[in-house]
Amino acid sequence: MTQLPLIKLQDVSYTYSGATKPILDKINFTLHEKQHLGLIGSNGCGKTTFFHIIMGLLKPDSGMLFFKGNEMRNAQHFKKLRQEIGLLFQDADDQLFSPTVLEDVAFGLLNLGVGPVKARQIAIQTLGDLGLAELEKRITHQLSGGEKKLVSLATILAMQPKVLLLDEPTNNLDSTTRARLIKILTELDIAYVIISHDRDFLAETSQKVLTMTQGRVTE
Repeated sequence: MTQLPLIKLQDVSYTYSGATKPILDKINFTLHEKQHLGLIGSNGCGKTTFFHIIMGLLKPDSGMLFFKGNEMRNAQHFKKLRQEIGLLFQDADDQLFSPTVLEDVAFGLLNLGVGPVKARQIAIQTLGDLGLAELEKRITHQLSGGEKKLVSLATILAMQPKVLLLDEPTNNLDSTTRARLIKILTELDIAYVIISHDRDFLAETSQKVLTMTQGRVTE
């Protein structure tokens, strides 16, 4: 591991409007290069909020967030951060909107300024690397729930992120797709954090499992 964390949260707190107490209460957290962490906790304890704070989708009430040693202080900082951190949503339909699988996987690359020919090549390579080449020409909205989840992951990995944040990736997956997802994740050479209620899944994919309780993250 590198001495400097990829992600560091220092005394980060967040309270939703109208709430009587913070959902995140002075959280301290670090994620190092190539580290694989699991995060477990009861429904509504703040796990997804935690991810949204990291991505800059929510602004903390207090505390500091660092990415690669740099404090994230404004929208421009978070725009750069989101080019290097990929967030996999709970619902794959929130992430897929192009007509075909290949177009969906290439879409993020085009947004990053990659040319159409190169974006298509990378998309094809990514699908092949993940064992999803057979889905390349499929109509996205006709995929099964499990196939959509894997394609959503491919759209993120095509952009070669430094970090993956995965929010309940095993929801509604059959055993075959779940096993396929485990194989993909354990072969990745990048850092990730997985939110899941599936303790067996976390045991197979994480080096360490953390717990979120009372607004804080603990081992």
